Amino acid sequence: MIRQFELVERVKAYDPNADEVGINGAYVFAMKAHGSQKRASGDPYFSHPIEVAGILTSYRVDSATIETALLHDTIEDTVATLEDIRAHFGNEVAQLVDGVTKLTRIEFQSDRAKQAENFRKLVLAMSEDIRVLLVKLADRLHNMRTLHYIKSDEKRRRIAMETMDIYAPLAERIGMQEIKTELEDLAFAEINPEARRAVVKRLDTLREQGGELVPKIIGELTETLSENGIEAEVNGREKSPYSIWRKMQKHDVGFEQLSDIMAFRITVNSIEDCYKALGVAHNAYRVVPGRFKDYISMPKPNGYQSLHTGVFGPHQQRIELQIRTRVMHDVAELGVAAHWNYKQGGPAKDGTQYRWLRELLDILEHASDPEEVLEHSKMEMFQDQVFCFTPRGDLINLPRGATTVDFAYAVHSEVGDHCVGAKINGKMMPLRTELRNGDQVEIVTSKAQTPNPTWERFVVTGKARARIRRFVRLQEREEYEKLGRSILQRSFKEADYELTEKGLNAALKKLTLATVDDLYVAVGMGNQSGREVLEAVYPRAKRKNKDGDDIVVPLAEARSRKRGKDKGEGGGVPIQGLIPGMAMHFAGCCHPLPGDRIVGIVTTGRGVTVHTIDCDTLEGYGDEPERWLDLAWDRGEAQHDLHVGRVHVTVANAPGSLGDLSTMIAKNDGNISNLKIINRSTDFFDMLIDVEVRDVKHLTDIIAALRASPAVNSVERAKG
Repeated sequence: MIRQFELVERVKAYDPNADEVGINGAYVFAMKAHGSQKRASGDPYFSHPIEVAGILTSYRVDSATIETALLHDTIEDTVATLEDIRAHFGNEVAQLVDGVTKLTRIEFQSDRAKQAENFRKLVLAMSEDIRVLLVKLADRLHNMRTLHYIKSDEKRRRIAMETMDIYAPLAERIGMQEIKTELEDLAFAEINPEARRAVVKRLDTLREQGGELVPKIIGELTETLSENGIEAEVNGREKSPYSIWRKMQKHDVGFEQLSDIMAFRITVNSIEDCYKALGVAHNAYRVVPGRFKDYISMPKPNGYQSLHTGVFGPHQQRIELQIRTRVMHDVAELGVAAHWNYKQGGPAKDGTQYRWLRELLDILEHASDPEEVLEHSKMEMFQDQVFCFTPRGDLINLPRGATTVDFAYAVHSEVGDHCVGAKINGKMMPLRTELRNGDQVEIVTSKAQTPNPTWERFVVTGKARARIRRFVRLQEREEYEKLGRSILQRSFKEADYELTEKGLNAALKKLTLATVDDLYVAVGMGNQSGREVLEAVYPRAKRKNKDGDDIVVPLAEARSRKRGKDKGEGGGVPIQGLIPGMAMHFAGCCHPLPGDRIVGIVTTGRGVTVHTIDCDTLEGYGDEPERWLDLAWDRGEAQHDLHVGRVHVTVANAPGSLGDLSTMIAKNDGNISNLKIINRSTDFFDMLIDVEVRDVKHLTDIIAALRASPAVNSVERAKG
């Protein structure tokens, strides 16, 4: 464990003006706060924040970041509060500590929800200050180094998967190549230990066979460059087991077929010398086709610059050469920290200077929930890139497999929303065309165009997918809102009441909704009935028939809703074949039920109306086949949902008849949601009764039971 004075000396070695008092204070504060806490290894818990701080000294970070590393677990794991941190160490350190702190004190429904919410908070925190991510990466690195002490296999694997999916790509994004490589290899050892052991064994064999080969290659490369007047430092390094295994999987090749297991770095003084050294290498050795990459003229998104090439080098060995300046090497080794200095007026540390982080913030804005943010962010952090250009020459980097729609959204969200076509290298191409390195892409837009839900099938960037899903949600909401408004207008008009915004606003609290628009959407989706809203606005409202008489309703509508919830009703629409984003409601003329053959009729402003195939109303749409949709019931989704079936009943005008009728329906697990007397005479009543049932068979059983009742003269399913 690093001692207090050793930590201070490490920081002052690269930053003589470091806040020694602050670092010492954070060291002591954290040691007292963690007290006798132990880690899974049995070591004092305080050893962890000290090691995290020690890792960060290698990256020459400032005093505030070191203090944050020492304090990063105090709020989460001790009685210390954010106010305590702010009082002792100031607002800057307090904000950094808060950004790193996980949300473990909040209850979540699942581990995935917890992970997603933590990631959402991390994105917001590092957009304000990228140093939050540095501390988080160092924290994760030390946790991965000690992962083997955790006894639970499932927990170790979950942490390793999270590291591989989120933290290693984030480290790559800010250029922390060394941390990224170690995180990947540690996670690889947990996720696929047999594969890693196999690669390590092959590497050991390779070292034994060519133990003196690397120094010989370095010596010959140095001599060749010197003879051509280039002062250079040459180093050799072995690629990590995970990097080797991933290339074997990606290219479907064996270990022996890989040409870049060993990479040699040539460090020179200037960019001009980089290209001179490249020319010397290509002149002296045979080039491996397809291995040249110029990251100097086209830097990676994290700022990495270097020339990469493959040659049959000294002793006819296939090797990879990386040629860069010393400044480029600092960026490759230290990542984002290489751009900082620790004086007043130094470069900004907010994360919005990085395009990739702005893309994550855009996803955060348009995704519907944290889990969707996590899903799209993983897409956004793909490591394999293609580099394309706008007509003005601006460079756009995208994940491999990206299409012109992904490119359009990368240029600007509005460009993506309104794109109708694309020219790739001057030739019009379909929107789903995959882009290749060096493509020049011109997006054709139209103000009349809106995102197409089918685009989601082929886009690969998180930003594009989040934006498309957002549009579909808004479109669907708009359709439900129109439908809900129409339903309420009809319900209020039939009851002889006026529908006003003021009245609806007054009823929002009773209906547990936030806005009138939310109320319209709830009605359109069927989560609230028009009658329920009417009674919430006008509590004394009663249902009347055409003669002005009150209608008897034996069972309250609320009971049916409660019963549906008790049975696990999900509220989803159990229909296959609907247009994404379109509102849907069941026709009041035929009241379709699961088991009926059904079709949909598209109506402007009302979405899709579902009818039974034999409904008389369909005759009016015979000349408009473009409005018909072929629909089917999704039995897997619909099995617990309740639907309204309408029956035409004639009962005897005698005491108790209506009671017998409602009792018979209830005994057969039905629920009356509406009742209307359409004709009344001395001997009989004709009624239309809406009954909540599961499907056609359920309604048929109720009809059969009613026919057996002495009080019922006749009963049949109503079709109009």
